[in-house]
Amino acid sequence: MNRAFLLSKMDKTLHIQVPEVSSGTRLDAFLASVVPDLTRSAVQRLIEDGDVLIDGIVQKSSYKISEGEEIAVTIPPPEPSSAVPEEMLLDILYEDSDLIVINKPVGMTVHPGAGVSSGTLVNGLLAHCSDLSGIGGEIRPGIVHRIDKDTSGLLVVAKNDAAHQALAAQFRDHTVKRVYLALVFGSPKTDKGRVESIIGRHPVDRKRMSSSAKHGRNAVTHWKVIARFPEVTLLKLRLETGRTHQIRVHMSESGHPLVGDSVYGGTARANGLKSPEFKIMAKKLGRQALHAKTLGFRHPSTGDYIEFDSELPEDMQALLDYLERT
Repeated sequence: MNRAFLLSKMDKTLHIQVPEVSSGTRLDAFLASVVPDLTRSAVQRLIEDGDVLIDGIVQKSSYKISEGEEIAVTIPPPEPSSAVPEEMLLDILYEDSDLIVINKPVGMTVHPGAGVSSGTLVNGLLAHCSDLSGIGGEIRPGIVHRIDKDTSGLLVVAKNDAAHQALAAQFRDHTVKRVYLALVFGSPKTDKGRVESIIGRHPVDRKRMSSSAKHGRNAVTHWKVIARFPEVTLLKLRLETGRTHQIRVHMSESGHPLVGDSVYGGTARANGLKSPEFKIMAKKLGRQALHAKTLGFRHPSTGDYIEFDSELPEDMQALLDYLERT
């Protein structure tokens, strides 16, 4: 058999059986060769996002495939062909010839995607500078990592391919320092802890992530209590891994959903708040109370460790100010 056998193509999922001739080939190289619509970088993004399974298991791009294995590739909805530069005010904490560190505001999507073609961080970056890394493709130039649209805080963006590869390696090796602040419902029984689970797409709701997913990737979150209030707690969280919605899933499934998080139970918990004023404030927040406060990594050119810190945005600070007064 000289080519991959395409078993089916339904619901935007490809099922490919590995032929004898391809045994020992890297997973990403194999898929790029047999699926003409996918570049190797696009394949690697799908693998990183958990959309490629080998006999039902997530593997790395470098995984060596074997004859007879079945590869399931879920193709997401098509995205815009390219991002258009847009002038916008960006909160840049640091910039040099290799990278930019941005303090992303609430409500800004990191890059264009299905249904979103403008107003993203990438649109603004393209207007700010023309030397972003090309590894992310036309709609994700320079994007090494992401935070949710309604999460505020720090991101590092690569300005050339060498910097992108060096930074991406640090994220893969879990050596990047990422510290978040979150306001959660309830009061954890201990002052610090660690949550570990497999996180993947929710088996029913594709917009959500879950530890009860059939397939997923290991996720680890470390947390520490900063302040306890009558009905909520301020936590400092450190990501050991960086899965989609990781903090939101881990806190929700631990019984402490984030204030304002309508997807993972925060809105429902707000209905039970005893303080009428705080209930109004929590609902008015309109997003998860989560801020990427600290980001530290080794500079891709010098190797020196550098760290950045950002203040809480006004909406979260207003909640804390109220809680500290009462």
